[in-house]
Amino acid sequence: MANILTGIRILCSLALLFFPALSPAFLGLYLFAGFTDMIDGAVARRTQTVSEFGSVFDTAADFVLVAVCLIKLIPVLDLPMWVYIWIAVIALIKAINVISGYLAQNRLAVLHTTMTKLTGLLLFILPLTTSFVDLRYSSVLVCAVATFAAIQEGHFIRTGATGSDGAEKP
Repeated sequence: MANILTGIRILCSLALLFFPALSPAFLGLYLFAGFTDMIDGAVARRTQTVSEFGSVFDTAADFVLVAVCLIKLIPVLDLPMWVYIWIAVIALIKAINVISGYLAQNRLAVLHTTMTKLTGLLLFILPLTTSFVDLRYSSVLVCAVATFAAIQEGHFIRTGATGSDGAEKP
């Protein structure tokens, strides 16, 4: 059931491509995709179906949602150039984490730390706040948390440490 919810998130994410950014239909699908993201892990734990595949599938679904949202939202959001540069730096750190995790462990190391979850929550909320919070301010918060989360994740991957925030060993 949890993997079905994750699959639904991927379908909703892809469906977002066919609606104008921030339209009621877009926001409805976006909220539903976010809801499935919130509950799929809980469903997996409750049904005792937690698996490495499910964790990787969840991460892939998150990636699809973020990628689609970037495709749809970047053209309509007025972001300063420094935000794009910061996003690129975060993406580079995440790519290094994936590569170093794979080289060190011969598998995709996926961590769901408190900070990566907070980053996801802030990213999810961001499009919902554009009408009343200046993006220059909200993007600083999101990028700062995402940077810390990416660096922390890389540390956990490279050291194999279990963090005090509940990160599991990769």
